[in-house]
Amino acid sequence: MFVDFNKPDASSGQRPAMPADPNALVVDLKSVTKHFGEQLILDGIDLQIRRGEIVALLGASGSGKTTLLRILASLDAANSGEVGVTDSRTVVFQEPRLVPFNRVWTNVLLGLPQTRANKAKAMAALREVGLEHKAEGWPRILSGGEAQRVALARALVRTPHLLLADEPFAALDALTRLRMQWLVQELWREHNPAILLVTHDVDEAVLLADRILVLKAGRLSVDLPVNLPRPRRSGHGFTELTEFLLAELGVLTDTDAGQPQTAPARAALAA
Repeated sequence: MFVDFNKPDASSGQRPAMPADPNALVVDLKSVTKHFGEQLILDGIDLQIRRGEIVALLGASGSGKTTLLRILASLDAANSGEVGVTDSRTVVFQEPRLVPFNRVWTNVLLGLPQTRANKAKAMAALREVGLEHKAEGWPRILSGGEAQRVALARALVRTPHLLLADEPFAALDALTRLRMQWLVQELWREHNPAILLVTHDVDEAVLLADRILVLKAGRLSVDLPVNLPRPRRSGHGFTELTEFLLAELGVLTDTDAGQPQTAPARAALAA
């Protein structure tokens, strides 16, 4: 399901839209907290993201990753703190959420007028994700990967400055997931949005991101730049950083890896 909020609700505590220069801040959070009843989910989050950055957000299930994304999408409100976010933003969810009785191209324009000019934009977006030939088809004819590519086209047609992606590849098979990861990188190079990618996949985070965040106990325990050259594959630097992040997430211990985690990972980041 595509979500686009061009008029942030003043009552939600969000500040006005930010300027749209190529390196402008698109996210600016200050001391943001969120709780559900007595359970504290986000505890004083400070975060800035600039246009053109790919930022991956890792964390255990229930750590608050999706809650943070929902606040940025105006689907939920912070209990306190300041939320600054561009009004030019879109959301891609784990499920593509296409309307089954709409043709593919009209799904791309969901929420927009179906004018001739907008149809041309929808066709151009479908061409970018390799699905122009299925524009007149119905969602039921699409594979899982194709449906998610339509969801990406739906985001692209709005030319967002910020793309919020909540585990968009989690339901895909391994090969389709790899293709989608490379497609996202191509689209990012072409359109230069900021991307906040919520994921459980550490390899995916290292492959795609300029920065990697780890959310733990309501706080960002890691906020590290990834200085590995693109395109990235397994090997020196990639492996060390992956092991460091797995250790930070409590999945891999120093004993499992056979070596200390922090030093090699920091060296990889500084390479």
